[in-house]
Amino acid sequence: MEHIVFLTGRLAQPGLERVLGGIDAAPFTWEVREIGLQVAALMTADMIRRRVAAPVQAHRIIVPGRCRGDLDALTRHFGIPVQRGPEELKDLPRYFDRAAKPIDLGEYEVAIFAEIVDAPRLTVGGIIERARRYAADGANVIDLGGLPETRFDHLAESVQALKAEGFQVSVDSMDPAELVRGGRAGADYLLSLSLDTLWVADEVDSTPILIPREPADEASLHEAIETMQRRGRPFMADPILDPIPFGLTASIVRYHRLRSRFPEVPIMMGVGNLTELTEADTSGINAVLFGIAAELKVAAVLTTQVSEHARRAVREADWARRIMHAATRLNALPKGISDALMTVHAKHPFPDTPAEIDATAALVRDPNFRVQITRAGLHVYNRDGLRLGQDPFELWPQLRLDDDAAHAFYMGVELARAEIAWRLGKRYVQDQPLDWGCAADRQTDDLNRWCAPGTTMSTNNPKTPPTSEPGQ
Repeated sequence: MEHIVFLTGRLAQPGLERVLGGIDAAPFTWEVREIGLQVAALMTADMIRRRVAAPVQAHRIIVPGRCRGDLDALTRHFGIPVQRGPEELKDLPRYFDRAAKPIDLGEYEVAIFAEIVDAPRLTVGGIIERARRYAADGANVIDLGGLPETRFDHLAESVQALKAEGFQVSVDSMDPAELVRGGRAGADYLLSLSLDTLWVADEVDSTPILIPREPADEASLHEAIETMQRRGRPFMADPILDPIPFGLTASIVRYHRLRSRFPEVPIMMGVGNLTELTEADTSGINAVLFGIAAELKVAAVLTTQVSEHARRAVREADWARRIMHAATRLNALPKGISDALMTVHAKHPFPDTPAEIDATAALVRDPNFRVQITRAGLHVYNRDGLRLGQDPFELWPQLRLDDDAAHAFYMGVELARAEIAWRLGKRYVQDQPLDWGCAADRQTDDLNRWCAPGTTMSTNNPKTPPTSEPGQ
């Protein structure tokens, strides 16, 4: 059986031993080594090299999740794998379960068309800049959206500039003449042709996306599909997804009927009518829509980023297609695959109980404040005792930091984050930004922002912003 050595600090050691002892039928034996520091989160690779004698009689070494430094160098030094564990002790059981069943999110089947809806109003340079951002977030095709009664004089130039940059390009317009111009300039796709405008496809080499004359006119879409099949031309078909409450359910049924009638036809689904026109967090909307797309074997999704609340739509679509593809491939529920789309709430927001925090607080002998949250509220403790509250303003007078501006600022930031996490049900880790999934760019961790390059934070100086200890 595999034997694992876990490295930790003094305060975390009892909790680590409890968690490891509670893993039922663990497929490994273990030992915990406290390497002579109080706060496990401050452990570094250099410190481990100095304080842990080689050789280590084990199959591998697990270090705290926030341990900084070159673990590959430690692996070479000890001659066995040295790996980071999860950032929180309570996540160890899930860490080992997930490590035993790695899930590949590198694959997907749905192409993302990202529409630049105001393309006629942008310069060619502006279009290229927007396209680069969309591609970085996962877009496969850059869609140039036309605007009613708005001239797009630089359409051909824009298509050619995008193609020169290596992008696949689609042109989206209600004007057939504009579609012809885009196609002749080299567009890969044209959105959209109905039965009445199929003649455009004879003028260009672009792949058309077919739509019904009216959303409910399924017969006209079916006839357009059959016409293109007889011609032997590639195409995609889009029955049109309607917004709430103007026929969403009926439109989903149309997609299902289309797939049933034409099992092999590539389908496109435009999701902007839901993400843009529903005032709800778009990560959840995208999760559901891409789940439907996976079941229907949709080939492509058209998305937009117009409303401010939908400003991460392309990135969310990229995560959603990968997660739903993995769930479909594994024939499993989309749970435990990735939490990237859980932007507001966490699945396990409160890993510690008040009793466990009480036990840890009783061991603290320094003046630095630790902040943790449970369902009961915000727990703040140091050598002078533990305070519990649900409002930073309630806790503030008990901290007595009126004469320490730097520390007061730091604690204000941490208590505000802790309150946000507690009210929303998010995971809170002191000295770390809140994790908003794919809804926001990840920040550099606060520990590094407070420290000068090449230095580590000391917990012996009460003037120094303190660090947490709940992690391994």
